[in-house]
This record gives sequence, structure tokens and C-alpha cells, in this order.
Amino acid sequence: MDTMRDRLAPVVTRLLQEDPRVAVVLAEIGKDGFAEALRRYPDRVINVGIREQLLVGAAAGMALTGLRPVVHTFASFLVERPFEQVKLDFGHQGAGAVLVSAAASYDWPAGGYTHMAPGDVALLDTLDGWTVHVPGHPDEAETLLRHAVAAGDDTVYVRLSVQSNAQARQVDGERFLTVREGRGGVVVAVGPLLDAVLEATEGLDATVLYATTVRPFDGEALRRATRTGGTDVVLVEPYLAGTSTAAASDALAHVPHRVLGLGVGRAELRRYGTVEQHTAAHGLDAASLRQRISGFFQQGAAGA
Repeated sequence: MDTMRDRLAPVVTRLLQEDPRVAVVLAEIGKDGFAEALRRYPDRVINVGIREQLLVGAAAGMALTGLRPVVHTFASFLVERPFEQVKLDFGHQGAGAVLVSAAASYDWPAGGYTHMAPGDVALLDTLDGWTVHVPGHPDEAETLLRHAVAAGDDTVYVRLSVQSNAQARQVDGERFLTVREGRGGVVVAVGPLLDAVLEATEGLDATVLYATTVRPFDGEALRRATRTGGTDVVLVEPYLAGTSTAAASDALAHVPHRVLGLGVGRAELRRYGTVEQHTAAHGLDAASLRQRISGFFQQGAAGA
């Protein structure tokens, strides 16, 4: 199966053909996939070189002229390194763009911590008005990329990963999907962690919601699930643990509830290893998730 990132250049190249507003801004990374697009649309496909602050600033300038830029590089270079430009050039100026990242939290362990960005969604959460898509399958990535580009002049972040679920779901760029229903608690699985969550909760009396659009947070879906599934909620996110706990608590402010945020830990793992080893080390493999989720639900039941 191809990866989410494999879909990026073909999808966006088609969008360049379909919509004269669409532009692409790169910082060296990913340029090979856009070689033909650069030849055909030299005024709308720009490679600024290894200059990530310029990457964002140039994209914002293009947006102010009426274009819809798609901006791509690794997450650590797209959100973290040029964060001041993201905050000012887009937010302060009221410009919109589609930021599309690769490498996610630890997709390329051999690249070291400079190429990891588990805090990217939490960092964007400090800004107003961002839509954040976290697809869990290449087909979903294609759908959400199209949603993002079509979203007027909004600011949108699409987080691509080499990690993937086995099958795609029918995502709409807005709502959480109910994948399983139960009465003993609610688990929200984000993006590529759905398969691990489904395996971890097999046989548990729990509702499983699937989230591929995490901002805006679908509070209504969570409230609806807790009416029958109970108000113990576990969030399983492929980035910094606890990123969405405040959003979940806000959604359930009208009822007593408990929220557990699972995700990537704050401690830096200094051994390269593999993606699978990093997943296990952060407790995001199915066996670890089952222990943590079932323990949380059992604690809640014992205190009820």
C-alpha cells in the first residue's frame, strides 16, 4: 500500500490543474514529486530552498494575492521552526493556507529529534481558527487534502504519517465516526491509531469514536456517545499526550466526567530504533493501550 505522503503530489497536481488559485510552496523536501508540476506551473509551484521561515512567509504573501497555497515539509520544519511566521504571517494578517506535514511524531527515527514533532498540534492549538486533519489512511488523506484546499481562505493543517490503519473510513472533514458502541466508557481514537485502539478494546464494553478532524473538536459527537457509553473518556492521539483533554472536558462541562489523555510522552527517546519500537515505548501499541484503557475504566467503575 502506498503512504499518505505518496498521495500528496498527485492529488495537489490535479488540484493545480483544476483550480488556478492553487499554488504549492516547498522548502526542498518533497520537490521531486512536484517536478512535472514545477515545469508546467512555474509561477504557482515555488521551491524556496532550505529556508523554512521564508517558506511560510512566501506562502502567506501568495495568499494575500488571492492564491490558495499548499505548503509542505516535515512537521518539525513546518510548524515548530517557523512558528513565529505561522502566528504572524497567517494569523495576524488574516491569510489562509493549507499546511501539509510529513514525518509526524516519530516517523523517521533515524533522523533524530530534529525530525520529530509530537508537539505540533498542541502548538497550533495556541492559535485561533485552525482546522486540523489527522488522516489514518492514504484514501482519507486524499479526501481531507481536497477538503482542505476547498476550504475557502481558512488556515488548515493536514498531518500525514507513514503509520496507517488497514482500511479507510468515510470521513467528511468535520465529524467523528462511531465505529463501535458500548456502555462502559468512550475511547476517541485519532487517525492512524484506530486499528490499535480497536484491537486494544476488543471484548471491552466501550464505545469507540474515530477522529480524523480534531480541530474543531467534535464535542457534539462526544456528548452523544457519553449519553449511552458513560462519561469515562480516553483520548488516544498520535501526538503529544493530553493535547485534546481540555477540548474533551469543555465538551462535557455540563456533566461529571473523567478524561485520560494517551499519546506521545514528553521524554525524549534518544535511541533511534524503529517506528514500532517508538510506538511501544510511548505505550501506544495495542497491548499497552488495553492495559491502560481497561485500568482506567475499572477504576471508574470501582469508584461509581
